Amino acid sequence: MITELDFPEEDVPYEEEILRNAYSVKHWLRYIEHKKSAPRNGVNIVYERALKELPGSYKLWYNYLRVRRKQVRGKCITDPQYEQVNNAFERALVFMHKMPRIWMDYCSFMTTQCKITRSRHIFDRALRALPITQHHRIWPLYLNFLKAFDIPETAVRVYRRYLKLFPEDAEEYIEYLTEVGKLDEAAQQLANVVDNENFVSKHGKSNHQLWNELCELISKHPHKVHSLNVDAIIRGGLRRYTDQLGHLWNSLAEYYVRSGLFDRARDIYEEAIQTVTTVRDFTQVFDAYAQFEELNLSKMMESAAKEENASEEVEIGIELRLARFEYLMERRLLLLNSVLLRQNPHNVPEWHKRVKLYEGKPHDIINTYTEAVQTVQPKLAIGKLWTLWVEFAKFYEKNDQLDDARVVFEKATQVEYMKVEDLAAAWCEWAEMEIRQDNYQFALKLMQKATAMPKRKVAYHDDNETVQMRLYKSLKLWSMYADLEESFGTFKTCKAVYDRILDLKICTPQIIINYGLFLEENNYFEEAFRAYEKGISLFKWPNVFDIWNTYLTKFLRRYQGAKLERARDLFEQCLENCPSDLAKCFYLLYAKLEEEHGLARHAMAVYERATTAVKPEEMFDMFNIYIKKAAEIYGLPRTRQIYEKAIECLPEEKSREMCIRFSEMETKLGEIDRARAIYAHCSQMCDPRITSDFWQTWKDFEIRHGNEDTMREMLRIKRSVQATYNTQVNMMTAQMMNSAVGGTISDLSPGVKDGMRLLEAKAAMAANSMPPPAVPAAKSGGNIMFIRGETQGLPDKAKVSNPDEIDIDDESDGDEDEEMDGDEEDIMKKIQIETKTVPSKVFGGLRKETDAEDE
Repeated sequence: MITELDFPEEDVPYEEEILRNAYSVKHWLRYIEHKKSAPRNGVNIVYERALKELPGSYKLWYNYLRVRRKQVRGKCITDPQYEQVNNAFERALVFMHKMPRIWMDYCSFMTTQCKITRSRHIFDRALRALPITQHHRIWPLYLNFLKAFDIPETAVRVYRRYLKLFPEDAEEYIEYLTEVGKLDEAAQQLANVVDNENFVSKHGKSNHQLWNELCELISKHPHKVHSLNVDAIIRGGLRRYTDQLGHLWNSLAEYYVRSGLFDRARDIYEEAIQTVTTVRDFTQVFDAYAQFEELNLSKMMESAAKEENASEEVEIGIELRLARFEYLMERRLLLLNSVLLRQNPHNVPEWHKRVKLYEGKPHDIINTYTEAVQTVQPKLAIGKLWTLWVEFAKFYEKNDQLDDARVVFEKATQVEYMKVEDLAAAWCEWAEMEIRQDNYQFALKLMQKATAMPKRKVAYHDDNETVQMRLYKSLKLWSMYADLEESFGTFKTCKAVYDRILDLKICTPQIIINYGLFLEENNYFEEAFRAYEKGISLFKWPNVFDIWNTYLTKFLRRYQGAKLERARDLFEQCLENCPSDLAKCFYLLYAKLEEEHGLARHAMAVYERATTAVKPEEMFDMFNIYIKKAAEIYGLPRTRQIYEKAIECLPEEKSREMCIRFSEMETKLGEIDRARAIYAHCSQMCDPRITSDFWQTWKDFEIRHGNEDTMREMLRIKRSVQATYNTQVNMMTAQMMNSAVGGTISDLSPGVKDGMRLLEAKAAMAANSMPPPAVPAAKSGGNIMFIRGETQGLPDKAKVSNPDEIDIDDESDGDEDEEMDGDEEDIMKKIQIETKTVPSKVFGGLRKETDAEDE
């Protein structure tokens, strides 16, 4: 039988296998693989035979359909073989209708044939045949098919079905509708998306961005969007998105502009600039409004220019639009001010700016002030609320409407301000207005009414009480009341006002001083002094400084030395608790009093107290004054004790300067040894590396008044002091090195620690036994230690043998000459001893007058 079919010889084994295993897919596939190189009809026959035996094999159908599609690839779509492949797909779907891969291949193959209706039917059949869980594999192919061909009506209907299953892909549908020009459907879908709060954009857009897209879509295409109420949609966005009002208002106005309703667009712009609350939104709307008016005007002018004889109506229209544009630009600042006031209607400075914008329009100014004082609430006001009332009243005053101004002030004094000072300012402004109108008595009555005591006792700082109840303690009000009484009242009434201020304990040092000056002007000096004393009892330092200063100055000017004991008591009372930084002027005033009207020793005692009572920065100046006064009264010798005390109390820098002046004074008096002792004392705090001027001064002194021995002594002291400072520097360096290394005595071992302590004790004993560089000779009544010009007369036991010490005995003249340089030798040769007579300044004021011959 096999031979009768006339199979090629190489196919015989496969045919035999097929006969034995007709229902084995593996054998059929082996046979198909063998026939792969045969002409296509041979492969197709084998596939058909296999599918006849195994019609439910997905593998055979899938491979067969793939082979058939390859066979028609590259051929014209009108070739009959395409239809044969389609029939193969249809036969396959009889058994493979639940296989999505077969449907997908069939749909893709049919799409390439450009058979739109048939392809649509196949897609629909696939969606009906497959379960819904497999539809996501068909829909992408279906949508690509719709986009590939210009079939908008079909696409819209298919997309609507698609969105029921996949509503999250609405943006894709909207993009397609926008591309094909179906903007009405796109706007509807976009509106549905915006209204759906649970919608999540796949492109990452927020609901606000989608809303802006909707507004832009419907505003730019008003003639294509008919099914939506554009005005209601955009106004809903205005209520919903308050941070983007400017863009939404512009979109609504643009919708009417594109619709040709220019008057309606103008109304929208006007409504927008009257309602927006931010400067940014106002700027957007105003710029769009101005651009709209400008374009409208330019278009009308262009059309009129094209016509040779423009009608009168056209010219009137141009003038009308030009006037509108100019009016809009003039109102810009006023509209911007309205925006800021809508942000915060309690902003007082903005109300003042609004009044300035209405300059020259009295009715608008009055309406603005009236609206302002009715709108601004004291608890929420930004700025000073009372200024609104005051400026309102001043406006009436400038227009000679005093009765209206008084009515405004009367209402201003009834407002419940947050602070008492605001109410006081309103009363003061009212009084000043009356003064400007020469109604002095009425101004005094106003002040009397404002400062009247309340019916019950009220604490000034009790915020629970109204400001009207606490006004009676306002210092600002009482100060003006006192000024008015001084200017227009009587002495008795003015004094009563000041006394009332003192009784209420609301005065300041300046009030006390003013009260005292007022009493002095009226020759009530003792009353003035009592007023100062009351002020002193009310205040403490340093606030009482001005009162004391004025009181003491006035008292001394009044009585001079007539009431000396009383003046002394006042000064002592003043200086009892006076701080050091304010004491200098009082001590100088006290000392001047004693000099002019008291005793010299009392004045000196005051100066001596002042040197320690003032602050450290002023001690040097005070010592100078003390020395000068002592020299004038008692003579120069008396200043020695003052110099010694100054050297002891002052810091090193000032002490050195004082030592030099002290030694210069002793030199003038002829006390050379004393001057030399002062230089020696001062040398102990003069590092030669820093204070070279001092050593030069001492050197010049020795050149003029010394000899060879004193010069040697000076040089020896200089070397000793220099060695002392070098030792200190070395010790500090060693300590820094030890601290850097991190080791201390406590870190050492016990044996080493004991040895270190022993060495330190020996060094301390040696330092105590060593004599100082200069032998001091105590001077009675002072701290300065004087030295002799020569170092003779010391016992041998007092001398310490030191190998490093420089020998300056008379026998070692040669060594001394080697140590001294050439300049110092020349200085020694030029030294001459000078003698001077005792100057007359030594005796000071104690010197008795003699005749010309004795002088």
